[in-house]
Amino acid sequence: MNNASTGGRPTKNERREQAREQARELREAARKKEKRNRILLQSGIIVGILAVAAVVAIIIVSSVKPAMPGPQNMASDGLLIQAGGEVLTTPALQPGATPSPNPVPTSDDVIQIQTYVDYMCPYCGQFEATNAAYLRTLVESGAASLEIFPLSFLDRASLGTAYPTRAMNAFGCIADQQPESVLRFHELLFENQPGEGTAGLSDDEIVGFAREAGAKSTAVETCIRDQQFKSWTDAATDRATQLRGVTATPTILVNGQVYDGSLTDQATFRQFVAAAQGAQYVEDSAVAPTPTPTPSAG
Repeated sequence: MNNASTGGRPTKNERREQAREQARELREAARKKEKRNRILLQSGIIVGILAVAAVVAIIIVSSVKPAMPGPQNMASDGLLIQAGGEVLTTPALQPGATPSPNPVPTSDDVIQIQTYVDYMCPYCGQFEATNAAYLRTLVESGAASLEIFPLSFLDRASLGTAYPTRAMNAFGCIADQQPESVLRFHELLFENQPGEGTAGLSDDEIVGFAREAGAKSTAVETCIRDQQFKSWTDAATDRATQLRGVTATPTILVNGQVYDGSLTDQATFRQFVAAAQGAQYVEDSAVAPTPTPTPSAG
């Protein structure tokens, strides 16, 4: 059969066959497109997963810093201001090492005072407000040594800023770099103590008090902002509990005896100091009683 009768136009069967062929080609093109899209989608998901994994790995590596040595002059985890006001120099405590107790005063006339404090602890603030000037006078007059152990028990009470850890780290930075300024810095943190349950002082404020105390070096500021002694703050706080049995702040010892009297009555603490020394302590006019401040709310 030829196409003469139809004027050269495709027959019905030929048109049907052409339609089938076009439909087949369209279906094949659609399958290829779907396969190509599926491959691209899978490749994109894999690349995305790999990218997320890389970011997570970077965050983990950045946040898990190797343990670093502690601050110089704090091999006991505390800083010892000797009778007369000079800081005892010691090498840095290495990671995992056991703290080395500082020597006790060799003179029977020198009182040994040790304080364990958290810079957000309101009771520590009460004790310091009442007794800071008295303690400084005892040390500067040569009557006592003072060993300060900063701790970070109250991180949970600083709205996620870990203020006690940051303050403790700053104490370590100054002890390490400019130890002659650390007692004044310690006093300034309590004179400007933030309330429990607040964000605490900012790093800028801490750096400002370090400068006011006399620690003005770039090394101290960098150490404070970078939390150079973060691993030490964690370890030292754990050691205070595990090795020394310190479970609350303030913990105050005078010649090894724990003070559990009033935190807001200087006369009571002075009497304890005298009793712990084993005799009535004769004080001159330079250490006359000072008025007891009224504790602030909070």
